Amino acid sequence: MSPTTAELLVGGWQLDSYLTEDDGGFREGPLGPAPRGLLIYSADGRVSVSMMRTDGPPTGPGRFMGYAGSWHLVEDDGAPGTRVVHDVAVSSHPYMVGSRQLRDLTLTGDVLTLAGSAGAAGGPSERRVLTWSRTTGGTA
Repeated sequence: MSPTTAELLVGGWQLDSYLTEDDGGFREGPLGPAPRGLLIYSADGRVSVSMMRTDGPPTGPGRFMGYAGSWHLVEDDGAPGTRVVHDVAVSSHPYMVGSRQLRDLTLTGDVLTLAGSAGAAGGPSERRVLTWSRTTGGTA
């Protein structure tokens, strides 16, 4: 696998799926069966992520998740391929502010897959797999 360059990530991405990896399989992620989201990587190293549930009541806890900060790519000799780091500056979840989110990255054409450990404050960490498609403008 050839490493991904930063230029290939720059732009907007819409969320296709958000799953939790579980004993070799996958189950619905924390934003339900049909989450919606937008991920933006800027050329100057800024990142913004906004995601929401689309099922259930229109308001309430757990309906929205978002953060913004800076990003950069890293090559890890112990892991195949490229990884992306999101350094979180602001978040809808205060426990994430100041954290470093490391994600395994796979880019195939206009499909981006990010995978890594995540969990609520004080809760168990779970491996999450998010699949994104490149946006071409308009709505996500």
